[in-house]
Amino acid sequence: MKTLNHIPSLKTAILVIATITTTLLAENKEAITHSFLGVGKANQVVIVGEDGKVQWRYGAPASDGWVLPSGNVLLALYGTKDFPHGGVAEIDRKTKKIVWSYKGQQKETSTVQPLSDDKFLVAELGPQPRALIINRKGEVLKTTPLQCQKKNAHMQTRMLRMLPNGNYIAPHLLDFAVKEYEPDTGKVVATFPTDDRGRVKRDWPFTAIRLANGNTLIGCTNGNRIIEVNAKGKIVWSVTNEDIGENLFDDACGVQRLPNGNTVITSYHAKG
Repeated sequence: MKTLNHIPSLKTAILVIATITTTLLAENKEAITHSFLGVGKANQVVIVGEDGKVQWRYGAPASDGWVLPSGNVLLALYGTKDFPHGGVAEIDRKTKKIVWSYKGQQKETSTVQPLSDDKFLVAELGPQPRALIINRKGEVLKTTPLQCQKKNAHMQTRMLRMLPNGNYIAPHLLDFAVKEYEPDTGKVVATFPTDDRGRVKRDWPFTAIRLANGNTLIGCTNGNRIIEVNAKGKIVWSVTNEDIGENLFDDACGVQRLPNGNTVITSYHAKG
């Protein structure tokens, strides 16, 4: 697990974390614990320490976030009075003041990812869903259109990420597909469908993580299912509530694979 100075975000749509607070026991019986950043629509961004206690709070509705190497917190914001269409803001951890910001130009700003050279990848939702590269001045340096449905902006994409090869990976919820894009051309170079059980299951992809082995780990939200697919889109691993015999997943949005092979999952509707 990375240290708190650069922990990746564990996305929750409300400030409720499902399974990540569970302490796992290693073979040597020593507890394995992790700190995490929690964001959501509940107007509370929190950093929770390895002891399970809240170490820091910030009052804003956010859909994505990162703890930067500086210790500051980078957020993708839901719409507010100051950010009517959402946006991006870096928050000084000590003063809680905004260091720099970008205001969304369409309906929503769903995700942000820090890149090198003080650049940031942003997903902007609306009539023209797009991936943006911006700088700390809030200037748009690059635009890539996203190929997804346009009737429901809120459900266009979540957790847009740049891959090690420079391509973008975007989960498109109502399209029931995770797509990999070539940024310069906007061409879709790979598609991973999530409707193999039928769309009635509502396996909307929310998070897509490219693993070191080339597979892609996908959180399927309302379907309460997490799947891992290979480069051809074939499911090679999955888990549901039925598999574990307990209703732990309740709108499984966030998902990460830890270095030890464990999978961390967060749920939108979970209450503890």
